[in-house]
Amino acid sequence: MEENIFEERTNLSELHQAVASITGEIRKIIVGQDDMIRMLIAAILADGHVIIEGAPGVAKTITARLVAKSIDVKFSRIQFTPDLMPSDVLGTSIFNPNSSKFEFKRGPVFSNIVLIDEINRAPAKTQAALFEIMEERQVTMDGTAYLMEPPFIVIATQNPIEYEGTYRLPEAQLDRFLFKIQVPYPTLEQEVDILSKFHQLASESPFANINAVLNGEQIRNIRAQVKKIVIDEKILRFIAQIITTTRSHKSIFLGASPRASLSVMNAAKAIAAMAGRDFVTPDDVVFVCPYVLRHRLLLTPEKEMEGITTNDVIKQIIQSLEIPR
Repeated sequence: MEENIFEERTNLSELHQAVASITGEIRKIIVGQDDMIRMLIAAILADGHVIIEGAPGVAKTITARLVAKSIDVKFSRIQFTPDLMPSDVLGTSIFNPNSSKFEFKRGPVFSNIVLIDEINRAPAKTQAALFEIMEERQVTMDGTAYLMEPPFIVIATQNPIEYEGTYRLPEAQLDRFLFKIQVPYPTLEQEVDILSKFHQLASESPFANINAVLNGEQIRNIRAQVKKIVIDEKILRFIAQIITTTRSHKSIFLGASPRASLSVMNAAKAIAAMAGRDFVTPDDVVFVCPYVLRHRLLLTPEKEMEGITTNDVIKQIIQSLEIPR
């Protein structure tokens, strides 16, 4: 009897097949960028939003579109610009002369996977329009709440190099992103592979051979499995220690919130499930911490002037703590 319970608890075959299928579709086009692909899939499993940061041309947008194309759900893309208004994102009320009433016309954010290109191009008023959507999965307009259809995930991109004409994202908005993925340039060999792959594509669209391998219901079932991943009390305490240490660290001006604790836990569960385990290890926590925390911490001006990064400080904090075994 116990053996059957154990087998049921560790049955992650559907999840493994899903991860392999999505990865396979993305790999038809994308060369390298293993971390970006892995963490995008982890975000889907953990029901979290993602911000992707990298120089222009490193496949941020195309990877997000490939993820959306490999899942049979609604997809929309919004290009953020300085003149974009909240109504351009959320929608607006329009008077219907036939019914003599105002009717809400939904904006492009009403989708399942929403790609926001260059999120830091829009002014604060438009960025603030995303607060309620990202956290509560709903839009309140004229006193009526319109719920987003699950699964719902925002994938935002931004360029870390060019700051002219950009607006810094508020800390409250950054805190709503599960991960911040930093995308590097490809290596020489990867660059050669990219050239070869696109040469073979010729005039064919890179999305032409991408198949939808999952649907919304399957995503919801897989997410339910991820939530049931076992996490020991010692590991929960380890997560709490990391987060509370950020609030008193001498190099940090603004530490992480309790939302960050939950994000680390949920992300670690997703990584454990992707690795084929029904339990979280301390290594899972250590692995996800930079992705979960790097955009939530503000360093002191002195440390920024010294060239210290949030990644450096996160590493210091983890090294200073006793890792449970």
